[in-house]
Amino acid sequence: MKIYTKLLTIQKAVKGLSKDKKSHNYDYVTGNKLLSFIKPLMDEQQLILKQEVLSIDNERQDYKTKYGDKSEILTKVMMRFTWIDCETGETDENLFGANGQNDWEKGLGSALTYAERYFLLKFFHIATDEDDIDNPNRKTSAPIKETPKTVNKPVPTPKRLTPKQLELIPTSTELESLETVLKTYTLQPNEKAIVENRIAELKK
Repeated sequence: MKIYTKLLTIQKAVKGLSKDKKSHNYDYVTGNKLLSFIKPLMDEQQLILKQEVLSIDNERQDYKTKYGDKSEILTKVMMRFTWIDCETGETDENLFGANGQNDWEKGLGSALTYAERYFLLKFFHIATDEDDIDNPNRKTSAPIKETPKTVNKPVPTPKRLTPKQLELIPTSTELESLETVLKTYTLQPNEKAIVENRIAELKK
């Protein structure tokens, strides 16, 4: 049958696909990249891939995460993928099952996307052992460490003497208060000299 010759032509053209997506510490080939490579070959060979959903089974999944309780839908689909040769009318039917788990309205979409991607990968024998989600021994990449954010601390406003305070220093009799001024105020050289001179006078 000519359809198998065309499918073999596509298989020969697929030498391997580099991974283009990272998720949960593993890399994989996305459906977009896979289709962008295979679909032009299908068009060239005048082949279309008909997809039919034969059955859908939804099951609620409740589990706990570090952020709290979470509920998702596990969707199991059984599909029929049929290759159709538009030139000869020949067909090749294939049954394929897949699962997908996601938020309530996305479980089916995840299962359908998973089914299409892995049917094509497995049909054309594109190696996925290392990046296969179902492979417990898949190679994982190291978690991406976030760069700690630098917090700019506000610069304290210098504490300065008012003209009135400076005017009272030469006549002040409170030694302890004058020593506190030296420790807590930002003084100009002339101001510091005035305070230190008055302290020296009081200590005589």
